[in-house]
Amino acid sequence: MRIHLHHVTHYQYDRTVTLGPQLVRLHPTPHCRARIASYALTVQPPSHFINWQQDPLGNHLARLVFSQPMSAFSLTVDMDVELAVSNPFDFFLDPSADHFPFAYSARDAMALAPYLACASDDDTAARLRAYLQKFGSEQRRTLDFLVALNQRVQQDIRYQVRFEPGVQTPLQTLQRNSGSCRDSAWLLVQLLRLSGLAARFVSGYLIDIDPSLSAAHPPLDTSQLHAWCEVYLPGAGWIGLDATSGLLTGMGHIPLACALEPADAAPVEGVSDRAEVQFSHRIDLTLAS
Repeated sequence: MRIHLHHVTHYQYDRTVTLGPQLVRLHPTPHCRARIASYALTVQPPSHFINWQQDPLGNHLARLVFSQPMSAFSLTVDMDVELAVSNPFDFFLDPSADHFPFAYSARDAMALAPYLACASDDDTAARLRAYLQKFGSEQRRTLDFLVALNQRVQQDIRYQVRFEPGVQTPLQTLQRNSGSCRDSAWLLVQLLRLSGLAARFVSGYLIDIDPSLSAAHPPLDTSQLHAWCEVYLPGAGWIGLDATSGLLTGMGHIPLACALEPADAAPVEGVSDRAEVQFSHRIDLTLAS
């Protein structure tokens, strides 16, 4: 199935402002499983320079530099994505990682060290350890542990739409028993790291599709910006876990940025003159011809 995604992000300022360089993370990552048939990013106003680059983690970034002041700024993504139903468990797991807990090889441990860094706050670490104690310390199949932990976070953390910027700390999410997708994802990242598993934060599109749709059906259901977690498993690589649904990531998860910290996966990052701003964004899906 080929889907056309049309995503408009718009900033309207109450006065003319000067924008500093803007980093845009709205291009699928190289490890995206869905095939990207076409992609275009349109920027307004047209008085800008754009340079595409990759950050140290391999994410595609568009760096925008504007030559004139403006009162509005918008980004439009048009993308054709080919989606196919697949088995999220269809991967090879190295025998050394069949059962949890396991140890990474010396080479992997060196490369993955940044993804194993846990929260340094003592209160947070103690609360996370107490949460993990619910799963006991006995050895079990690694996939069983990951599925159980992901589902437990989904059950314990009530999903809440939050329009406030930023991400809650894992301690705040546990204390409130609620959070947005990015809050649950960051909590799961920290729980996995404390368990000795390399994990990273991911932001992207979630395309919610009824697989039975065909060209005879009207436009699709919904799409939204979403966040989830990826854990590194020897033999399998980075495997996605969606703490909002309690499932492994599937064909509708389109990663846009992977990061050690949530702030480094923001769709748009930059500075501007001080001003009041109205922000809006809209994502539309249609069946591509």
